[in-house]
Amino acid sequence: MEHKTASDLVKDAKQSIENLSPEEVDEELSNNDITLIDIRESEELKQNGRIAGSVHAPRGMLEFYADSTLPYHKQEFDKNKRLILHCASGGRSALAAATLKQMGYENVAHMDGGINAWKQSGKPVIEG
Repeated sequence: MEHKTASDLVKDAKQSIENLSPEEVDEELSNNDITLIDIRESEELKQNGRIAGSVHAPRGMLEFYADSTLPYHKQEFDKNKRLILHCASGGRSALAAATLKQMGYENVAHMDGGINAWKQSGKPVIEG
């Protein structure tokens, strides 16, 4: 069996999900009823800020927050709503979006390039 690297897994994930630019995410945030989910760790939010209105759900808890049969479930994870995930640079959010699709979330995407690309495009962040 051929083993895959983390980069291989991210590349595979990106082929199976919707990849959005920061501009597309910003446009969706202003025009649609979407939930932006920040899957970075708490320390990353404190160090690098966050996007206003985003919901924090660390990657390690994602599947548990997204499973409505568990006590950990968070109401922001709604299969009837549009969910857009982001991390720091896009790798973790690609994997996470692919995982949510496997869990039955159909209207899910991720921001390619993460918050780093968001900041590079001149978009604002707030204190984490």
